[in-house]
Amino acid sequence: MAIKLNVNGKAVSADVDGDTPLLWVLRDSLGVLGPKYGCGIGQCGACTVHVDGSPVRSCQVPVEALGKGKVTTIEGIGLSPVGKKVQKAWTDLDVAQCGYCQAGQIMAATALLAANPKPTDDDIDTAMSGNICRCATYVRIRAAIKLASGQSTDKVF
Repeated sequence: MAIKLNVNGKAVSADVDGDTPLLWVLRDSLGVLGPKYGCGIGQCGACTVHVDGSPVRSCQVPVEALGKGKVTTIEGIGLSPVGKKVQKAWTDLDVAQCGYCQAGQIMAATALLAANPKPTDDDIDTAMSGNICRCATYVRIRAAIKLASGQSTDKVF
């Protein structure tokens, strides 16, 4: 069946079953490759996208559940002022090591800063929990979030 979506501000359509996870619609049907398959059970965060500004694990969301929700992926997050700041901070601090998880990390960080422009370390820990980085770049991730929020960073790396 044809499913109509709004992805990164564009109206798109995909001929998929309604129970197909959003991740596979994005990657396989629409060619949006930023969200990654990590665990498939919503535990690692590599597939994180925003639906109407809220972070969701796209591997766990059936595409039919979106309704008229607006999907934003890493490819579109830089169009928002907060997303642009987060991406710049990630680049300025060379956060990524292997980079596999970083799209999901950036999506979670952007949602955090959109809701809480000056997060504490505890706020960051809570918002970023469940976003796993196998390269353990957590110190740089926290520093980049602080930098994007305009707070001083303890650059200890």
